[in-house]
Order: sequence, then C-alpha cells, then structure tokens
Amino acid sequence: MNFEQSQTYINLARAFAGECQAGARYQFIAAKAMQEGYEHLQVLIKTVAKEEMAHAKIFWDLIAEHTDGKNPNIPIQAGYPFLEGGLVEQLRFAADSENSEYTSVYPSFAKVAEDEGFMDIAQKFRQIVGVENCHFMLFDELYNMFSAKTIYKQQDARKWKCNHCGYEQTSPSAWKTCPLCGKPQGYVQIPVQK
Repeated sequence: MNFEQSQTYINLARAFAGECQAGARYQFIAAKAMQEGYEHLQVLIKTVAKEEMAHAKIFWDLIAEHTDGKNPNIPIQAGYPFLEGGLVEQLRFAADSENSEYTSVYPSFAKVAEDEGFMDIAQKFRQIVGVENCHFMLFDELYNMFSAKTIYKQQDARKWKCNHCGYEQTSPSAWKTCPLCGKPQGYVQIPVQK
C-alpha cells in the first residue's frame, strides 16, 4: 500500500499533533501546580509532558522515514481536548484524555497500521499504549488524592521526602514546612505509585 494514501499516514499525523498538544497542556497544568505551591506535582507533570513530546518525535520520525522526509503539509481533521479550570479539574481531564488514548485511539491506530501492512508503525502505537496507560494511572491517582484532600495525608505512616533537600521523615502526614530547609509542603514528594 502507498504510505501517503493510507489511513496510517493520517493517523500518524493526528497522533503527532495530539501528542504535541498534550505536551503543551501538561506544561500549562505544571505551571498551575507551581503557582499553587505544588513544586513536586509540577515535576511529575513536566515529566509526563516530556514523555508526550518524545512520543510526538517518534511519530514525526515514522512519517519522515516512510516519506523520505518530503512532506510539506499533511492535512488532518481531528478534535483536540480543551478545558480550562482548576488544578483538580485539569488532573481529571488529563486522566480522561490519557484513558482515551490507551483504550481506544492508539489501539485502533495500531490495528489500522497492521491491516495496511505497516507492522513497524503498529508496534510503535502498541508500545505507546502502555506508556499512556501509565500516564492515565498517574493522573487518575493524583486526581483522587487531590479531590479527597489526601495528597499529604495517608492512613498509615509513610516516608515523606523533601524534593529540595532530601530530608525524610516517617509519619501519617507530611510537614507543613520542611524542618531542614524550610521549603513549604509543596516540595514534599507526592506518594504516587508510578
């Protein structure tokens, strides 16, 4: 099948654009987290943003590889998630977007690529599905912690660590101000499973 006439070609362009937009959205959420004093949350979200841009580069490279880099414009039509709101709403929205990518968007793109004979592209889509699932789980967990107000409070004692100076303390709740460096609670590492 001619790559430039395939649905896979369009799907790669859509995936590239979608990952770029996700990377930008997550940078905006990270900035909001920092404004609200959640330094470590900002670090977690910026890491996801960086990973989304790495996915965009993978899709970019696949397009270039299959077209010899000669593609001045790829017309695509797609909807892209957009929501302005508070940090809790943004975390839920991010979780829902990631859930859609790993449960339906990329699996369907992988199937199309496989059906069209582009096995290398199908494999990349399937590999990225696993990462998007991890992103979903992270954002879902953060949303649940923020909405339940348990981000710095756990049922059992746990080890809390300052993301600035490395100070550690074991207790059910994190300190309001680091006893060692004086940084506010937002510097405490958030206890996520990822």
